[in-house]
Amino acid sequence: MLEDVRGIRAFLVGFHSADHADQAYIHFVGVDPELRQQGVARRLYTTFFERAAAAGRTEVRAITSPHNTGSIAFHRALGFTPSAPIADYDGPALDRVTFRRAL
Repeated sequence: MLEDVRGIRAFLVGFHSADHADQAYIHFVGVDPELRQQGVARRLYTTFFERAAAAGRTEVRAITSPHNTGSIAFHRALGFTPSAPIADYDGPALDRVTFRRAL
């Protein structure tokens, strides 16, 4: 999390999988639009990777909408491998792209 006198400016919500001891999952990330393109999200992800690896996790997963081309490009730049869009992943007409990244 990144916080200053204005409040919370960026955060990452992630967890270690309860079902797969080798996996961690990034659920949600938010960065104040004023801070975008400054490496804030990359730093949040890097910290999460370090903590997941220290806990014995060897893979991180994430998902996004197939229409979120910025998110797809960002995840690729961080070394994630995307899937093809998966139809109805989150319910009817809620297609998603899944990502995997080895630690």
